[in-house]
Amino acid sequence: MTKIEATNVIKTFEVRNNGKKGNNKTEAFTALGGVNLNVEDGEFLVILGPSGCCKSTFLDILAGLSEPDSGTVTIDGNPITGPGLDRGVVFQQYALLPWRTALSNITFVLEAKHIEKDLQDENAKKYLSLVGLSGFEDRYPHELSGGMKQRVAIARALAIDPEVLLMDEPFAAVDAQTREILQTDLLNITYGAQKTVVFITHSIDEAVFLADRVAVMTARPGVIKEIVEVPIPREKRFTEDIKFTPEFVEIRHKLWELLKGEVVKSQETCSKCTVEECNFGDKNEVKEVSK
Repeated sequence: MTKIEATNVIKTFEVRNNGKKGNNKTEAFTALGGVNLNVEDGEFLVILGPSGCCKSTFLDILAGLSEPDSGTVTIDGNPITGPGLDRGVVFQQYALLPWRTALSNITFVLEAKHIEKDLQDENAKKYLSLVGLSGFEDRYPHELSGGMKQRVAIARALAIDPEVLLMDEPFAAVDAQTREILQTDLLNITYGAQKTVVFITHSIDEAVFLADRVAVMTARPGVIKEIVEVPIPREKRFTEDIKFTPEFVEIRHKLWELLKGEVVKSQETCSKCTVEECNFGDKNEVKEVSK
């Protein structure tokens, strides 16, 4: 059954100054050129694409943090009109409140659900335990490693019991060894909880290891170029080093063949574009085109 459906999603920004001092002219800048994508209930879908293809822009639309200029996005057939407790979001940067402990960073989101204080603490401890952080409840973010901070962020997203988990390169800022451990932990958690996951990454290996399907995006303006099935059973990923299996290598090669041309296009585009265009997601640099 289809959980998320995106139909011809287009997103345009207005770029100011055109990168030239004293130039007040603006021009339209197309980030998403008509994204069409379906995500099935309980599926782990990874979106893979070159830098600057606007993967994060699309995820912001799914999260309700931004609106498309045209096209539709629905969950269970209902249009997305803003953020909601049916979606948990994990960002690349941990986005933890520095004045709150690991435990109270999680209870913070539970307060929005008007859960009783005792139950808030109980649920927060449960999810900290789920991500392997029992005993760290009273630690502040500055007392945690990068991997631990991201575990807290994942626990916080799961604590509201969302139907959909949206993850924007959540392991990009941690070291390689921690990243592999977090990937396995994430698969275990989401598989057991039967969550629908949309996961953004630049890493082909990460995409193949995590995904049921991989949606490859083109260089900007981003659209879905092709969707590749990953027929490796999830259970096999927990028990074997699948990165050395023929199936893994074959899928990895196919994804690279789809992606490498888009990487070249993205690099060529970036060599010509302005500073404002390369930072179109920064609210200090751009504003949305008026509809």
